[in-house]
Amino acid sequence: MGLRLFNTLSSRLEDFTPLNDNKVGIYTCGMTVQGPPHIGHIRAALNRDVLVRWLRYLGYEVISVENFTDVDDKIIQKQKEYKLDWRIIAQGNIEKYLWACDQLNIERATVYPRASQHIEEIIDLVQSLVDKGYAYESEGDVYYRVRNFPRYGRLSKKSIDELVSGARIEPTEHKKDPLDFAVWKSAKSGEPYWLSPWGKGRPGWHIECSAMSMHYLGETFDIHTGGEDLIFPHHENEIAQSEAATGKQFVRYWLHTGWVTLGGEKMAKSTGHFLLIEDLLKEYRPNVVRLYLLKTHYRNQIEFSRERLNEARSAYLRIQTYLHSFKELGDIEKPLMLEEFTQAMNDDLNTSRALGIIYELIKKGYEENDIDIARSVKYYLRTLGFKDEIPEPPFESVMIIIKEVMERLKTEGRTEILDKVKDGFLRIFEDVNQMKDVFPGVVGLILDVRNMLRKEKEYSFADYIRSRLADAGIQIQDININSSTYRLEVR
Repeated sequence: MGLRLFNTLSSRLEDFTPLNDNKVGIYTCGMTVQGPPHIGHIRAALNRDVLVRWLRYLGYEVISVENFTDVDDKIIQKQKEYKLDWRIIAQGNIEKYLWACDQLNIERATVYPRASQHIEEIIDLVQSLVDKGYAYESEGDVYYRVRNFPRYGRLSKKSIDELVSGARIEPTEHKKDPLDFAVWKSAKSGEPYWLSPWGKGRPGWHIECSAMSMHYLGETFDIHTGGEDLIFPHHENEIAQSEAATGKQFVRYWLHTGWVTLGGEKMAKSTGHFLLIEDLLKEYRPNVVRLYLLKTHYRNQIEFSRERLNEARSAYLRIQTYLHSFKELGDIEKPLMLEEFTQAMNDDLNTSRALGIIYELIKKGYEENDIDIARSVKYYLRTLGFKDEIPEPPFESVMIIIKEVMERLKTEGRTEILDKVKDGFLRIFEDVNQMKDVFPGVVGLILDVRNMLRKEKEYSFADYIRSRLADAGIQIQDININSSTYRLEVR
């Protein structure tokens, strides 16, 4: 089975065949950079990254274009709030976004165009729409005539009649029909502007992406990606204005990433309802965040949860611990379970299933101690874009587990055990000179907690501690269930 992708335009899985035999053009709607990036932005970028990596794995040459909307109503509003030039605001947030992508090993796009750098192409496209009767000027603004494009609504599956009921004209607008949208806006006092045939002004949001994508990829290109919130009106309008101008199909495959939600609501800078990626990376390693996001298929929504992130951290520690048990791995030409992994990724980039194959290999690896299994795990992690890194020392892993156990003891009201743990910690750190000397005492403490719980027949909690230690590569074998006797092995 070759690569199949879910095309939003057709609402079904389709076999992927590029326009050119070996070249693929991809355009991704990037950030509007009035603020720093949140995890929702990073998820959309990660989807583009996985897509590009897999296409290249399959042997395609890929040109990847991801834009920045650096001038629009939201950025102009921030300019007024901060009393800071819009270019400084945009540049600062672009740098934060690229930093976060680098941290998460999201490969840089081939080019990152900005709307402000492509005004000439935008004006030419708007003029073409005016010349062909698809757009009209009104008091310095230029609007697109939606009713003149019969195929409007194909992507979002919305009809003209359905849209009419919710459409309206704002007091500041001069359009002829409530459905029409601006492709060029006249400049107000204090706003950035460029000279155009219609006077001083700036581009509308939708026209920017049409102009930039066609400039770099041609009038028809292979794949357009972005968040599912962009399907309407942004991507619908891109199709209408691009195909009206060229008379050709604009994009062949539309891929959309599901939202990251917080408390059931979409994360969005406009509402202030979001979690900044730079704050999240202070708490979790980049590979852990990558694992957390890839565990869910890109088209499905993710409800943000620190519990799920902690599960991803545990899973990643287990992967690290397994690989660390081999001193020198090296590479492998033909990894094990290659057909299964390829089928998973060819099935609309099913990273959830691909990760499942990695977990299956690790389970088998613990049973068989075959270095080729470990090499296969390393191969697939690299294919999915995980960074090679030195495993966390067992001490760091145990400290994470200690924190989790103490929080659970507090939540369950186990103050007597909690107090003993706290006192024990103080004694350990007062008596040692080197961090390496702390490790045996810390492990001993958490095992003391486990033994207390077992004596009180809190077996579920005790098993949780044992399982978490196993995630960190610390195996416990109880010799006598009625005592505190055990055998400890650090892998």
